[in-house]
Amino acid sequence: MKVIWKLADGREISGEVANGLNMMEAAVANDVPHVVGECGGNLSCATCHVYVDEAWREKTGEAGDYEDAMLDVAEAERRPESRLSCQITASPELDGLVLIVPEP
Repeated sequence: MKVIWKLADGREISGEVANGLNMMEAAVANDVPHVVGECGGNLSCATCHVYVDEAWREKTGEAGDYEDAMLDVAEAERRPESRLSCQITASPELDGLVLIVPEP
């Protein structure tokens, strides 16, 4: 599937992502700035915080309880469209997904 990360400076990074890979791993593999994933996707940091483009929010779902708690400690402003990218898994339904990377 294809994913597009939009950066605050207006640049876009796109990448092909294998089914089952989470978006934090995909961002790191595609050298997306400001998506770090220090905890490796274990829900113990918020260094993979992204904003899900409005058109994709329903398909990516809502944050679970643990993710919700971690989003409270994210460096960038928390918004209704905030998610931890480690909790979004690539699937055919998400082909074309757009994620916005906040400035820390």
